[in-house]
Amino acid sequence: MDATTFALPATPRQIAYARSLALRNQTLLPWEVQQDRRTLSAWIEAQARMKPVTGLPTSKQVAFAERIARIKRRAVPDECFRDRQLLSRWIDSNR
Repeated sequence: MDATTFALPATPRQIAYARSLALRNQTLLPWEVQQDRRTLSAWIEAQARMKPVTGLPTSKQVAFAERIARIKRRAVPDECFRDRQLLSRWIDSNR
């Protein structure tokens, strides 16, 4: 008898979820991982524990900045909406 083991293929739902996690975490979903159900499941668990990589400001941060801008009758610079740190500095300097 041959000692090779047969791996079950990953399900379409697993692959779809793994792709969404890869997009969220801005990482690459390796081809080898997609071939085996158990390997993909372990990869999904590791990626699901990670916090999303995003430099975008939160919706609460944007709302707060817009409220400050209305009160001060100023506009929030467009580049602040693309970077969390920049918007934070703008809020701190315009309180």
